Amino acid sequence: MDDASIIELLRNRDETALTELKRKYERLCLYIAGNVLSQREDIEECVSSAYYEVWNTIPPAAPDDLKSYLCRIVRNIAINRYEYNSAAKRDSRLAVSLDEIADCVPATPDENISLTDLADAISRFLRSQNDVHRRVFVRRYTYGDSLADIARRYSLNERTVATYLFRTRKKLKEFLKKEGYDYE
Repeated sequence: MDDASIIELLRNRDETALTELKRKYERLCLYIAGNVLSQREDIEECVSSAYYEVWNTIPPAAPDDLKSYLCRIVRNIAINRYEYNSAAKRDSRLAVSLDEIADCVPATPDENISLTDLADAISRFLRSQNDVHRRVFVRRYTYGDSLADIARRYSLNERTVATYLFRTRKKLKEFLKKEGYDYE
C-alpha cells in the first residue's frame, strides 16, 4: 500500500492504517530506534509510541512524506527515551552525534519561530546540497549511523565522511543564520 493510501486511512480513522504502517516501515523504525537505544524493550516501546503518535497527529497533520514524518517521530521519541534512561551520562555515540549538530542547530529556537519552521529550513538546506553530502548528513543525524557505517555504505574513508559532515554543519549554520536563526 502506498503512503497516500495509508494517510487517507489515518484521516478516516481506519485502524488498518496502523497495520499497513507497521508492515511497511517497522524494520526502518526499529533500525532508527536501535541506533539510539540499546534495550530491545525500549526500542519496541519507542516504535509502538511512534505509531500511536502518528495515529493521534494525522489528522490534523498532513505530512507530504509519511516516511520522513514517521522517522522523525521515532527518532525524537528514541532520543527522549535515551535522555531519560541516561540522565546526565554523555558517553554514547548518540551523544557525540547530538553534540556535533548542537553547534549549528538551535536547541530551543526563538519563541517567534516554530520547530516546524526550523525543520522546513533544514529540509530546504539539505535539498540544496550535493547528493552524497545530503545522504551522509541524514545517515548521521537522522538514522544515528556511526562514521564507520556511513563510510562503508558509501565506499568512503571515515575521515572523508567526517570532513563532509563538518563542512555541511558549517554551511547549515550559515544558512540558518541567514534564515533568522542567529541564536548565539
